[in-house]
Amino acid sequence: MVFGIIGAVVPALPGSSLILIGIIIWGFVQKSFAAISIPLIVTSIVLLLSIGIDILAGYIGAKKAGASQWGQIGAFVGLIVGFLGLLPALPFGGPLLGMLLGPLLGAIIGEYLYCKNLQTAVKAGIGIVVGSLIGNLIQGLLAIAAVIVFIVSTWGQVFG
Repeated sequence: MVFGIIGAVVPALPGSSLILIGIIIWGFVQKSFAAISIPLIVTSIVLLLSIGIDILAGYIGAKKAGASQWGQIGAFVGLIVGFLGLLPALPFGGPLLGMLLGPLLGAIIGEYLYCKNLQTAVKAGIGIVVGSLIGNLIQGLLAIAAVIVFIVSTWGQVFG
C-alpha cells in the first residue's frame, strides 16, 4: 500500500490500483472479506476518482493555459518517452526525471508545432504540467485516505 501511495503521486504509476490489490490480498490472507468491505468500496471509489482527476486535472490545466489538443498530445507522448528513458539529454535521473520533464517538453513541442509561437507553447506546457501535478497531489491525498480507512477497519484484526 505504501507503493500505492507513492504511485498515486508519481505520474504513470498505478497508485490506487496497488492499494486495491493490497486490500484484496489482505482479504485472501485473512480468509474473510467481511472486515474489509468498507475499505474495498472506499478504495474502488478512490480508484475511479483518481482516473477522473487524472484526466480532468490535465485538461483544466491545459484549458487555463490556452493549450490546444496538440499540446495535450505532446504531453502524453512526452510522458511515455520520458518514462522509457528516451530523453537523450538526461544522463542521470532515469524514468522518474523523464516523467517530470517529458510531459513539459512534449507539451511545449506539441503546442509549438500547432501555434508556431514559443511563448504560447511554453505557457501551455507549464499549464498542462501544473494541472497534472495538482491532480497527482489530490490523488495522493485520496490514496492516503483509502489506506487510513483500511488501517482503521482492520486495526482490531491485527492488534486484537
